[in-house]
Amino acid sequence: MADVQDAVAAIREGRPVILPTDTVYGLCATPYLEEAAAHIYRLKGRPDGMPTALLCFDVDLLFECVPELRGRVGEQTRALLPGPYTLVLPNPGRRFQWLAGDRGETIGVRVPTAEDAFADVLREVGALMATSANRHHGLDPRRLEDVPREIRDGCAAEIDGGELPGIPSTVIDLTGTEPKILREGAVPAAEVLARLAAPAA
Repeated sequence: MADVQDAVAAIREGRPVILPTDTVYGLCATPYLEEAAAHIYRLKGRPDGMPTALLCFDVDLLFECVPELRGRVGEQTRALLPGPYTLVLPNPGRRFQWLAGDRGETIGVRVPTAEDAFADVLREVGALMATSANRHHGLDPRRLEDVPREIRDGCAAEIDGGELPGIPSTVIDLTGTEPKILREGAVPAAEVLARLAAPAA
């Protein structure tokens, strides 16, 4: 078991950790090192062509990480985040290519809402790459003990946050002319589309 500072230190050293995110247990690492991403993919048994989300502590940092976000997509991003969403956004600058998978012109991003150890870690490191802490096509882990032993053994730190909601984020593709729901999760599709259609405050 590890505390927040152990997890932060491991992430800064480029090593993978297991964290209780706002949805399920996540396999996380720094997003700034390609080798850290490769290590995550090996632990998970995930194909290289699949994308992995960039998580940022707040929306302002997200716009620093992907500074090309502007116009309609920028407005939609601010309308939804923070929250239990994964947004697929245009990535014309091809930022974080090792997270983009086969679609280098897009990037998946999250700005979670949480006030717990996960939030404390994210606040300290600013940004993470994160995917569910399961083997590829395995069940999303709601408890730390649900994470496969080979993944836990391959991580430098883990934090037990008890049982989590277990409902993944809702995934929305904002790269086209109209928003497209790719996966309905914590937020119903109709609610997402209504929020995007509402006038900006």
